[in-house]
Amino acid sequence: MLNIGSHLSISNGFEAIGKQALEIGANTFQFFTRNPRGGAARKIDTADVEKLQSLMQKNEFSQILAHAPYTMNLCSAKEQTREFAFNTLADDVNRMEYLPNNLYNFHPGSHTGQGVDIGISQIADALNRVIKPNIQTTILLETMAGKGSEIGSKFEELRAIIDLVEYKDVMGVCFDTCHVFDAGYDIVNDLDGVLDEFDRVIGIDRLKAVHLNDSMNYLGCHKDRHEKIGMGGIGIDAIERIINHKYLRNLPFFLETPNELDGYAKEIALLKEKYIVF
Repeated sequence: MLNIGSHLSISNGFEAIGKQALEIGANTFQFFTRNPRGGAARKIDTADVEKLQSLMQKNEFSQILAHAPYTMNLCSAKEQTREFAFNTLADDVNRMEYLPNNLYNFHPGSHTGQGVDIGISQIADALNRVIKPNIQTTILLETMAGKGSEIGSKFEELRAIIDLVEYKDVMGVCFDTCHVFDAGYDIVNDLDGVLDEFDRVIGIDRLKAVHLNDSMNYLGCHKDRHEKIGMGGIGIDAIERIINHKYLRNLPFFLETPNELDGYAKEIALLKEKYIVF
């Protein structure tokens, strides 16, 4: 079964977002933990969460993914920004325990002139302050395109963060197809080679989710501009190979393409047609 969903809004509650996923043919979804530009998260309604969990079990949902706000920068040169990011991370990880055994993803951050090594150290330090034994959430570092001073456009940088985290068993990676392509990894002509490199550097067992996006730009541009499936530099043939690859095919795929709900529904239907059922 292809585990596929899109980014959806939780503004109407968790049960509502689960029903919305079903309406577009999805069996998973991604949501922001709070406004993507930051701010307070909505109060958790435990009854609503339980209704979502029941719906997910009944409809055989894959794991769902919560996405941290874009403003969460754990390695900013500004202490105030790092403290805001830490508080957001801590609150989000605590809240995710209401939805156990699911995924929480964040952009590693931008070192803003401090240098990659300092940035990596600051990210790992925040994770070590937040992660406690026996948490039931898997925390994912997202592969990045490498614009500005972003950390995470090289597999080695993600590995360096994980190496510094004490409780490594809860750490994983979200593989964003647009980002890795824009970062210079040729998933169009050498998908096997890129994934073998990922396995060598990080370990394929840490690959837990895929952001499935085409790119508005070209290989190695470091620009991070998502495009609709099959309409960009990656193309439908490469995306078909991605969703059927032995290392990826059983992971949850999350669309972050520039679409409304009807567009997501069409992309999900298209991808289901391209998925090879064994």
